[in-house]
Amino acid sequence: MSLKKIVLAKPRGFCAGVDRAIEIVEQALTLYGAPVYVRREIVHNPHVVAELREKGAVFVDELDEVPESATTIFSAHGVSPAVHDQAQQRQLRVIDATCPLVTKVHVEAKRFATEDYTLLLIGHEGHDEVIGTMGEAPHAIKLVQTVEEAQAIQVDDPEKVAVITQTTLSVDDTRAIIEALKARFPKIVAPAKDDICYATQNRQNAVKAICDQAEVILVIGAKNSSNSVRLTEVAKDAGREGYLVNDTSEINPDWFKNITVAGVTSGASAPEHLVQEVVDYLKKLGATEVQEVELVREEVSFGLPTELREALNA
Repeated sequence: MSLKKIVLAKPRGFCAGVDRAIEIVEQALTLYGAPVYVRREIVHNPHVVAELREKGAVFVDELDEVPESATTIFSAHGVSPAVHDQAQQRQLRVIDATCPLVTKVHVEAKRFATEDYTLLLIGHEGHDEVIGTMGEAPHAIKLVQTVEEAQAIQVDDPEKVAVITQTTLSVDDTRAIIEALKARFPKIVAPAKDDICYATQNRQNAVKAICDQAEVILVIGAKNSSNSVRLTEVAKDAGREGYLVNDTSEINPDWFKNITVAGVTSGASAPEHLVQEVVDYLKKLGATEVQEVELVREEVSFGLPTELREALNA
């Protein structure tokens, strides 16, 4: 092995929305006791889910698995109005852990739909966030996943088209799709502020920064974590090998043959202890130097939802 150096990207790991979602589950368990039910994965990371399960959280796919009147938390990815209605029918005590940046996209979707726009949602089919957003106005929203789809999509009124995006996309890929849509629909309306969240953008930029040194990039995150998958794509677009791993058990030491510098980052739902375990693993392969490259300092935080804050105060 020729590995000598590890370059750590910063920012990496938990974003404000993930921090908030995890705290919501922990506070609900303290307040109401176990079990507290969580619809879908609170964030897309099996280690986080396992740790919360050990504390008493019960993860379900749908609300019909939850006993009536039980305390139920919606994940950080957001849910459709139909899910809120179902929770009300089952008289569940709901705590909504939807990331405020995802809520912003839902608000935009409702506003544009009310104004009779055709909404083009850039995102990945089947992702929890996309399902929730499309549920706000299913009659008005069409999903666009690629430049090719942007060039072919049909709308009723080309004069009344708006675009919104999933929050965890590739900044570069999304820009290309939006440019293609602008070429098709010159009067297309976009939100005043970019829908792609600050943490997603920062983590992608941080990977680009370490690609100047690192020959291989390890991204710690789950396969179903959209923002983590995007980080590996950013590395590959920069001409580097990018590997997505849940933890050290998925690392292949052969990736580092004839490699001098390895880069390490983590998706927005991956705990920092996994990063440190990967650093220790790479040290055993020969790395003796660790350098952290900090691109920007994140100081964003989100408050707890009103329903939980009021209960804690009471």
